[in-house]
Amino acid sequence: MDPAVGIIELDSIAQGILTGDAMVKGSPVGSIYAGTVHPGRYLVLVSGDTASVDVAMEIGRDIGGEAVIDSIFLPDIHPDVTTAIVAADETAVAGGEAVGVIETDTVATVIEAADAGVKAAPVTLAGVRLADGLGGKGYLVFGGVLAEVEAAMEAAVARAEPTGSLHRSVIVPQLAAEMRHNLATDLRFNARLAARPAER
Repeated sequence: MDPAVGIIELDSIAQGILTGDAMVKGSPVGSIYAGTVHPGRYLVLVSGDTASVDVAMEIGRDIGGEAVIDSIFLPDIHPDVTTAIVAADETAVAGGEAVGVIETDTVATVIEAADAGVKAAPVTLAGVRLADGLGGKGYLVFGGVLAEVEAAMEAAVARAEPTGSLHRSVIVPQLAAEMRHNLATDLRFNARLAARPAER
């Protein structure tokens, strides 16, 4: 993914389509990913060079207007964040001493928190889950040495709090083996249920 990323989250699908269209027409961004997420929201993610994404975000916020519920502009997103969005890193949970979890009410805020955390401390990002199947929420899981997880969580919470979308944050110093297995297998509860052996 390109170095700069911008995300606009809207509570209107129609306004979201109009916003995404205006963003790509008004600025030469490298790529755009747009579509619906639960619960009836619309996400527009653009990436590219810093100047182009910055201009696109200005256009998006203007066109989106009152339908915009959250937005972020990350001029230098950490590569671990883009990787975690696409695929969870099971080894991050399996090998870490401690686990930190941040839950947010919006997608944009959890991505911003993830970026702040991995830039602040040498933790692993086990996964970032976004909106679908979560009622529009997002959550992330940091893994690592306790002191490093604490530093990452402090930075992530500090970035998320001003948005008003931080739902909860917790640190588990010594995650139980059973919970560690569940997290390492799949962060999504419904997927874990679907994968369980059939009862006789």
